Amino acid sequence: MLPRRSRSPRSPATTALLAGLALGLLTGCPPDDPPPPAGNNDYPILLAHGFLGTETYELGGLEILDYWFGIVSAMESEGADVFVTQVSPVNSSYVRGAQLVTQIEDILAQTGEAKVHLIGHSQGGLDARYAAGMRPDLVRSVTTVATPHKGADLADFISDNIDSNGNILSGLLTLFGNVLEDFARLITGSTDPLDWKAGFENLSDVSQFNSDFPDGLPAGCSDGPSETGGVRHYSWTGDIVGFLGVRISTNALDPSDVLFTTASLFYGLFEDNDGLVTVCSSQFGEVIGDDYQMNHLDEVNQIIGLVSLLESNPKTLFRNHVGRLLDLAP
Repeated sequence: MLPRRSRSPRSPATTALLAGLALGLLTGCPPDDPPPPAGNNDYPILLAHGFLGTETYELGGLEILDYWFGIVSAMESEGADVFVTQVSPVNSSYVRGAQLVTQIEDILAQTGEAKVHLIGHSQGGLDARYAAGMRPDLVRSVTTVATPHKGADLADFISDNIDSNGNILSGLLTLFGNVLEDFARLITGSTDPLDWKAGFENLSDVSQFNSDFPDGLPAGCSDGPSETGGVRHYSWTGDIVGFLGVRISTNALDPSDVLFTTASLFYGLFEDNDGLVTVCSSQFGEVIGDDYQMNHLDEVNQIIGLVSLLESNPKTLFRNHVGRLLDLAP
């Protein structure tokens, strides 16, 4: 069972009920049950990390960096009850999604609530879609942030070359994958099963996954269905491709900018992307925004909040989203 990240503030409905009980005691008359505020719910919000993710990165047993840097406290300031989930850092979303379902069940047993809101960054969005597809009765909404719903070209390149027997590139990629798993163990402390090939193949060829879990997907590059079977769908993403294909550094002090502006060239000169995921691939349900000046790590306020000063702060996006989720009808 995951630990509570915070104690939920008393809901308006609870406050009204206590006031009514006090009035009944004073007057001797039993109070009427107050109607719940329209559109308000207290469902927990669960954050699902992406590939190579964890709740908190550590080194030698020392915690060094939260994945959702400053985002949990920002959402809690808006009255959200937030949990950070943790699944296998390197594996397919069939495996990770099943782990997420178990954590949803544990959190609902812990809170006594009926459903959760899921927010997934990168591959975490695929995990969230799996969980909602398998247990729609437990999920009120799925929000994906820079999730490769249509796959990712970089993952295509790796998956296409890892099984070329005798190929030098295949050997190098196999070595890379093995080192990646060791690195994942080192920085996440995870004891979950790791499978780097399954992870990259899932991020590359999503056709079967999308056939299994089609809810919220658009027909092309656009918004998808905003709600299916009682599960609400949202998405947003960053875009570091500027005017006439010029790659924009989101923050000159951010070391990840060099990595992502270079990786973005892999998608071609004019393909809008955040350095790993194209804008078109990220679109799912109601698209809140798809042109934020953010690279793939800026979207979760990394590295350590070194994001663009000329764009909406990622913490603000998450904080504003709390209002959308709590305004949904239960």
